[in-house]
Amino acid sequence: MTIADWLAGCVLWANLPVPVYWLVLHAGVGFWRGHVRAGYATAVAAGWGSASVLAWRYGGALLNAAAVPMAVKCAGAALVAFDVWVLAQVERQMGGRRLVGQAELTSSGEMKRDGIYGRVRHPRYAAMLISTLGACLMAARPAMWCVAGVWAVVVGMMIRIEERELVARFGAAYEEYRRTVPALIPRFGGRN
Repeated sequence: MTIADWLAGCVLWANLPVPVYWLVLHAGVGFWRGHVRAGYATAVAAGWGSASVLAWRYGGALLNAAAVPMAVKCAGAALVAFDVWVLAQVERQMGGRRLVGQAELTSSGEMKRDGIYGRVRHPRYAAMLISTLGACLMAARPAMWCVAGVWAVVVGMMIRIEERELVARFGAAYEEYRRTVPALIPRFGGRN
């Protein structure tokens, strides 16, 4: 296993379970609001527990950085670094508790429209899509590209589920935000 395989595997292990985590939380949000710690534990076990088993079983069949040219590996690493930068921006603006679903489970929190959230509504999903692409560029075999493609579709579904919850929580204010700020790809030049 090369460093590129290891880095790609870590990125994929961090990113791929996220939609499962959020699906567990959003699907049972009414129940989990009364059982917050159990909600977190169940979501983590479902997401990263299953990812750990699958990585242990199939990791070697999905990654092979030795077959990837160095320039492509470097491009992939740059995309992963961009995700780390976005995560730092989101954490600075929202705080770590909001990143793991505190607002959803407590039905609290304010709607952010400034900073990075003034450019895209879902900067974490956008950056995770980019770093997953980066991980695939660094080391993926064709089967991993297929897994990443299915995962991207699931992320799109999670965004829709999450947005329904945000509309229910914030109403017309979120609808207006949704009309003026793109979901994943920022507009450049001028105000959104």
